[in-house]
Parts: sequence; C-alpha cells; structure tokens
Amino acid sequence: MSVLTRDEAQLRAQFLDVHRYTVELDLTTGEDTFGSRTVIRFTTRSDGDTFVELKPAELRDVTLDGQPLDPDSLRDGRLPLTGLTAGEHELRVDAVMRYSRTGEGMHRFTDPSDGETYVYTQMFMDDVQRVFAAFDQPDLKAVFEVAVKAPEGWTVLANGVTEQRADGVWQAAPTPTISTYLVAVAAGPWHSVRSEHRGLPFGIHCRRSLAPHLDADADEILDVTRACFDRYHEKFAEPYPFDSYDQAFVPEFNAGAMENPGLVTFRDDFVYRSAVTDTERQTRAMVIAHEMAHMWFGDLVTLKWWDDIWLNESFAEYMGYQTTAEATRFAGPWTEFGVTRKPWGYDADQRPTTHPVAPDAVDDTASALLNFDGISYAKGASALRQLAAWLGEKDFLAGINTHFARHKFGNATLADFIDSLASATDRDVHAWADSWLRTTGVDTLTPVIAAADGTCTLAVDRAGSRPHRLTAGLYDHDLADEGRLVLRERLDLDVPQAAPEPIGKRPALLLLNDGDLTYAKVRFDDRSFDALRTGLSGLPDPLTRAIVWNALRDAVRDGELPPAAYLETARAHLPHETDLALVQGVLVFASGQIADQYLAPEDRPAALATLTSLCRDLLRRTEDGDNPGLRLIAVRHLIDVAAHPETIAAWLADGTVPGGPELDPELRWRVLARLAVLGAADEAAIAAELDRDPSATGQEGAARCRAALPDPEAKRAAWEAMFTGDALSNYLFTATAQGFWKPEQAELVREYVPRFYEDVVPVAARRGPAIAVAAGRFAFPAHAVDADHVRLGEACLRDADLTPALRRTLADRLDDLSRALRVRDGQGPGDERTETPATAETPEKPEKVKKSDKSDKGDKSYKGKKGKGEGKTDQEA
Repeated sequence: MSVLTRDEAQLRAQFLDVHRYTVELDLTTGEDTFGSRTVIRFTTRSDGDTFVELKPAELRDVTLDGQPLDPDSLRDGRLPLTGLTAGEHELRVDAVMRYSRTGEGMHRFTDPSDGETYVYTQMFMDDVQRVFAAFDQPDLKAVFEVAVKAPEGWTVLANGVTEQRADGVWQAAPTPTISTYLVAVAAGPWHSVRSEHRGLPFGIHCRRSLAPHLDADADEILDVTRACFDRYHEKFAEPYPFDSYDQAFVPEFNAGAMENPGLVTFRDDFVYRSAVTDTERQTRAMVIAHEMAHMWFGDLVTLKWWDDIWLNESFAEYMGYQTTAEATRFAGPWTEFGVTRKPWGYDADQRPTTHPVAPDAVDDTASALLNFDGISYAKGASALRQLAAWLGEKDFLAGINTHFARHKFGNATLADFIDSLASATDRDVHAWADSWLRTTGVDTLTPVIAAADGTCTLAVDRAGSRPHRLTAGLYDHDLADEGRLVLRERLDLDVPQAAPEPIGKRPALLLLNDGDLTYAKVRFDDRSFDALRTGLSGLPDPLTRAIVWNALRDAVRDGELPPAAYLETARAHLPHETDLALVQGVLVFASGQIADQYLAPEDRPAALATLTSLCRDLLRRTEDGDNPGLRLIAVRHLIDVAAHPETIAAWLADGTVPGGPELDPELRWRVLARLAVLGAADEAAIAAELDRDPSATGQEGAARCRAALPDPEAKRAAWEAMFTGDALSNYLFTATAQGFWKPEQAELVREYVPRFYEDVVPVAARRGPAIAVAAGRFAFPAHAVDADHVRLGEACLRDADLTPALRRTLADRLDDLSRALRVRDGQGPGDERTETPATAETPEKPEKVKKSDKSDKGDKSYKGKKGKGEGKTDQEA
C-alpha cells in the first residue's frame, strides 16, 4: 500500500474542500468482512485530477457525479478521480471491508468468557481507509453522518449521540467539522453506565464480562471525568465542542487510549479485574484527563500535517498530569511522570533515532507514525512545563485560549501556536521554540560549588545550549538525625547564569532541578553524592526523590555509576520509601535492565537475591495491612525475581500470600508464568488455570506461560505461532513474545537469536505496523547482550528491506543493546548525545557530539563505587 506524502497532501488541500461524508456500515454480513457505503460531497477549486483512499476486500461499485468508475482502477489503496471540473462533486463508494485482528481499522473481538462479539474503530493516521473511502489527511476536515446496521442486541456508539431508527439501524448525530482520523464507531452488547453533567450525556462502556468490575469503579471514573471537565472549563474560554462524552473501554487496543471526539476509546486493562495500586488508579485518571484535553487541542484545533503531532500529544500529556494534580484526589501525578515518563523521553532522546520535538518536516504518513514516542509525549510535555514556568501560568493559558479562538474547528501549525503564545507575553517565544523544539538531545547540568571567605557560590555547568529556568534545592543534615536531609531553601535559577549564585555555607546536598520543572540530566558534586548514600530515603518530598533516582539511573546508563552501586542504593533506601510510583519505578529498572541486561550472567543470581531480600523487607514492613498498594508491588516483584519455585508454588497452591493478599487472576497468572520459566509448571497446570480463568486475559496468560516453558517443543510452537501463522491477535502475539525470551533460558533459545532477524522482516511486511512494533519491542532477544548479537542486528538494519515501523523499533532496541554491552564492559556513555541543532531530516545515525570535559564537574563521584556482590547470602525461603 502506498503512503500519503506531505507534498501530495498539500496539493490536494489546495485543490479541493471536503464538506460532508455520509457513511453507512453493515456489521451483520459475517465474521470476516463488513459492508461500507460512503457518499462524499466535495468542491474542487479548478479543473484537474486527484484520488481518494480505500483499502477494501472488494470494491463493488463507484460513481462520481452519477457516472460509474472502473473499480479495477483502484491501485495501492488509491482510487483515481480524473477529469474533475471546478465546482461541486459527489462520490459514491460501495465496498466490502475486512475486519482487523491487529487493532487497526475495524477491530473485531470475540470474548472467550461468554462468546459475545465487539467491534470498534481505530482510524489513526491512515487507517480510516480500512473502514470507508476518504480523502484521508488531517486538514481536509468535514462533517460526518454515520449510520450502522448492527446485530440485534448490540448498542452502537459514535462521535455523536446515537439513536436506533425504526428500521433497526443506528444513526449518529452529525459531527462538527472533524478530521478523518477522529471518526469513531464502537458496537457490541456493551455494558453501559450513563449519567449527565452540565447538560451533556456522559457514558462509560465495557464488555459485559467486565460489567462487575466497571460498576465497582464507575463512581471513581465518572468523578474524575466530571472534575477534569470542570477544570478544563475553568482553564479554557472555549466550551466543550461536542454533543456528548462517552468513554468506551475496548478489548485488544494498541494504545492507552484514543481521543476520538465524543467517544474516547481506552484499552480495557483500565477496567481492573484484579487488585491494583493507587498509583495505577492515578494513571487511569491521568489518561482520562489526557484524552479530554485533546477535545480542545487535537479535535477542536487540529494539526495541519503530521509534523505537528507533538502539539497534540505534548499538550495533552502536560495538561493530563497538571489537571489530574489540580482537580482530583491524586496527589502524586508529577512524581509518577518524573520516575516513569521522563526516563522514556530521556532514553529516546539519546538514541540515534532521536528527532526534534517539532521536526521541520515529516515526509509521509509512514514516517509520521515513528514520531509517537517518548519525545513527542514525555519530552514535549516537559518542554511545555518549562514554558509554563518561564512564561507564567497566566500568560501561558492566555496564549492557549487565543490559539483556540483563532483556529477552532480548523487546522493550525507550530508557527500559529507560537504566534498565539507570543500575543500574550513580551518574552521571545520564537527564540524559546527554536532552542527547545527544533533541537535534539538532552542537556546535562552539573553544579560547581566554590568557597571563598567562609561562604559558597553556585554555578551551573551546562553541556548543551538550551536555556533553563529551574530550582536548586539546598539540603542540610538534620542535627537530630545525621542520616536525614532537611531542606534549607530553594533557589530559582536561570541557566545560563549572569553570575554565580551566593548560597551561604556549603549544603550537604545540592540538587539541581528540584521540582522537576526542566528537562535535563543532572549530576551531583562529591559531597552531595555522599550525602545521598545515607540520606536519599529521608528527603522530604517524593518528587525530589524521583529526581535523585532519575539521576542515579542516568549515571548507570552513562557508565558513570556501576550497576551494583545502584542496587546497593536501592537495597538501602527502597525499604523506607513511601511513594508507590518510586518503589515501582526503581524495581522495574533494577530488575528489567540492571539484573536482566546490565549485569553479566554470572552476576545475575546475586542481583536477584538482593531484589528478593529487598521485596521481603517491603513485605515485612506491610504486615499490619496499612499499605496494601506497597505490599502488592512487593508481591509482584518477589514473584518476578524468584530464583527458586518453592515459595511461590506454595502461594499458588494455597491461593494466597501469607498475610495477604489473596491471589487474584493477575497474580495467579504471574506466579504460573514464573514457575513455567523455572521449569516448575507444565501444560497440564496451564490448561487447568485456563479452565479456572477462560477470559481474554486468561488466554493471554496461557500464551505467555506456554511460550515460557523450558522445552524445545514449546519454544518451537511459540515461534511458529508468532512468525509463521497469522492467527494471533495483537495481544496474543505480544503475550507469546513476552514469554519466549528469558535470561534463565539463554542456551535453550540461542538458535532463535539469528532466526529473529530472518523471520521478523517478513512478518512485519505481511501483518503491518502494529505487529511490526510488537515484534520489535517484545519479540526482540534483549537478554542476548553480546557483540555477535549487535553485529547481527546491525547487518539486518543495513541489508534487509525493512518496513519503517520495524526499522525504527529495531534501531532503538539495538542502541539499547549496545548501551547495555558498554555498561557490562565498564565503558563510558559512548554515543550519548548532548543537545544539538536538528537538521530538517534527522539522519539514521547523527554525527557524534564532542563531549565536554567532566573531570572537575563532580562526575568522578560516581567512579569506583563497585558493589561487592551484595545480596549473595540472601536466599529465597
């Protein structure tokens, strides 16, 4: 299939205007295909030719202005429209479309729990063509009238209020002008909870088998929705622009959620059927706030072309966290952002595939899809948070509201956005945008403390060139408790500085970016690092601790702090941590990257023993039941790092952890997956558990467990399911891939490392971008950290004919693999990138940046702190 280029989109937008789509979908024609009839009314400004996009199973009939067109003229998803004269036109298309199993287009899912079937659309980027004919680009907005014929007993949801007509067909109210990628339909025997707020109908919907779980959380979900809705109306002068607000939790959804106006779709993992932590509930609240922000930024005002996708996602990401903090009961969203989302941005920004937050040009839709990453979300949101701190919240919101007023129901560019912000301030927003949005890489900030005449000054050494407004935290030892650090004061700084800042007596800890208002890696001076070794867990603010943990994480990845030293710090301080997001974030990094990748195989057992001991300390701390979230995190990770099966096997047999919690379905599958890895489970045990839990989640759990069995035949079957057949849905493919590679089974799966590069290329080409990304992320042999593997991967990137989605994913994974290899070998950061100007097209392998001399900047404080096999005596009971 061809992809739409930027030049083609610009020419088509200059040639025609689209006014209205009338779409009729028939979902009663069978399990494989559905009917799609479309009438498009449009106007051309001159005589000429153009094309409409469509990817049908069968094109039955096409007429243009009443004259038939040859269906065989459809090529590569494009139907040519030739000989058009200036004026009004009507295109009618009758097609048969194919349902998807990969979460793209019209996805069809049958619930194994009860046999009920559900379908929903995911039209993003260029997938509307899988559902109906369209001039598929974001700046050709139109009104959409959608009607859906559905099986008896189904409910149909859409962008507008739906009603069932006398003939049984569901009719949706016409939309305001929206982009093609935002059209949405969700149909099936939904379980719905409906309410009303500010005169608008609100609804939340899920599969019937999840009804008890949605009902249990309905009040919380709707309370969050109403609170965010009210807060946005306090922030934004433009009222909510659509006629209803439905939120559908749909199965096998590829993203976290999608901002379809009036019908937001979420992955139904957010309908919790097992115990979760309050941080996970906070994340759900943030996603609700994020998608609602899109109703204004993305839906009301839409990007003109995909080079400005960051405006959608960065804005919604920033507003999602900020509004959750302001409007809901959750107090720690920015801490979770700091420990989870920002590292995603930092990691992406140091890879060869990095790109500016706002790239100068995105050539086509395939290239645009690659920019949905930690830069567009986390770095972009961090940049907007820095911008709000620099402008002040009042001027920032004033500029936003000007932008909405100028471009509502239309399209806008980065230049339009910056002009709107500039109208609200005397500051040079254009210069700020050039330094923050048109550049790549991460700045590094290092404190330089000088003493003279009994007092100290602070200067900030910056590797990079962005301006930063930030806060420096000065902490002293508590006189009553030397292991505890107390805040002396926070200093507001602008970097670069006009002059060093007086700070009085030297603090025990000097922390740059305290408050996390800017986007940069921070380093410590020697004295500060020594203070953190004993005082990290005693820092009073969880966001401050998040910044410290991030700095330690960066130092490990950059080869400046031995992985064992990070584990030592975690072992000392995590048992005293109170913030759940921090405990979770540190354990994920310690187990998933340090134990599984950064340490040599012979050192991994000691690392797992350390983590086991740490989790047992957390369990002992929560024996009184006053912190069930912390206990749940400890149980999950204790299962994941178990080196011996006895304890967790007893939990599974008893159905509970001594002292709680009881093993719900998520924990039972987690235990069984680990037992499978350790050779303590078999097919009979997996089948018995699936009989106990035949749900969709149970099917995924069984696939994960079967792929994890240390048996050659099980590995062969899993591999063939992923790479030979096409029966696996996106979720079952991912679950199988997650179970396949395990460090404990390195010898067993060694032959599959080269096979991965042979088999991933055709499966990506055959099954499309969603499976390509899943294969690159989850089926990649990340445990195989060696030079031979790196050479294999580099040869594939160099020589194979890769789809864009697979190329980008593999390039990222191989860069992570090379970094892990450097860390194992005790080398420095290698290709670490500081901030550099971006070219119009980011190259696959940008030039290396000369690193500044850090010998006197405090970085030496990380050197030589090798761990000494900590945890080797801690054995699992």
